[in-house]
Amino acid sequence: MEELIELRTLLQKGNISSAMLMIDEMEEMSRKDILNKIRSYGIILLLHLIKQKVENRTTRSWDVSIRNAVLEIQDLNARPNSKGTYLNDQELRESLESGYRQAINQASLEVNEGQYDARTLQAMVDKQEICDRAMVAISSFLDDF
Repeated sequence: MEELIELRTLLQKGNISSAMLMIDEMEEMSRKDILNKIRSYGIILLLHLIKQKVENRTTRSWDVSIRNAVLEIQDLNARPNSKGTYLNDQELRESLESGYRQAINQASLEVNEGQYDARTLQAMVDKQEICDRAMVAISSFLDDF
């Protein structure tokens, strides 16, 4: 809110160049917020895919969490006006890969009731395969409804 007040003041004073810089900063803050949210939902998605893989089963709760994470990622990644996306497929994959360690850490608490530490769990799961499954889910999920 402070930024909007400051922006209004700059515009009222006719300081267009400073106002434009402030708009650029606000756009960047908004983009970072969206990217952080996408990453957070990506971690949830990866967590449940890891649990499915290691436990060789799924639950209704995990399936719903996966679907909800995918829907949130798709929704957040869609640019409302340009019909494009904030992240292309490569950037989305990089976001998933950067969140993978956090997903493994969380999964170490949940898989088989915390039976494995993060290092052991990481050795049990193929990161590439899990990220591939996440990307397929994100790109093809709309066809499932």
